[in-house]
Amino acid sequence: MNIQNSDMNEEELRAKLTPEEYHVLREKGTEAPGSGALLHEKRAGTYMCKVCGQALFPSTAKFESGTGWPSFDQALPGAVKLETDMAHGMRRMEVICSKCGSHLGHVFNDGPTDTGERYCMNSVCLELRAEEGKK
Repeated sequence: MNIQNSDMNEEELRAKLTPEEYHVLREKGTEAPGSGALLHEKRAGTYMCKVCGQALFPSTAKFESGTGWPSFDQALPGAVKLETDMAHGMRRMEVICSKCGSHLGHVFNDGPTDTGERYCMNSVCLELRAEEGKK
C-alpha cells in the first residue's frame, strides 16, 4: 500500500496508514524488534518509502545484522537525509526520507561491510518492489 502522494496532509496520512505505520513514520516511533515483515526478506528489488514511493535502498545493500530490524549498508544516492537525534538520552543519526520527510530508522557506524554503516530501518516504513524472476 504505497501512498505515493507526499502532498497529503497529516490527517489524510493518518487515515491511509495503519496506527503503527503512522506512529513510526510520522511520530518517529520504532516497531518492536523481530516483528517486521521485511526482516528476513531475501527477494531482489528496491526498498521504497511507504509514504511517497521514493526508492531508498537496493536489496543488494541488505544484510542480516542480528538486531531485529532490516539493515542495509548504504542508501541510494540522495534518497535519505540524516539528522542528529538526541531522544532517549542517546546521540544517534536519524534516517529520514529526503522526499517526504518520513522517519525511517537510524544509521550506526558499526556495520560489518566496507561502508562501515548499518542503516537500521523499520519494516513498516518500507515496501519492497521486487524484481520479477529474481531471487
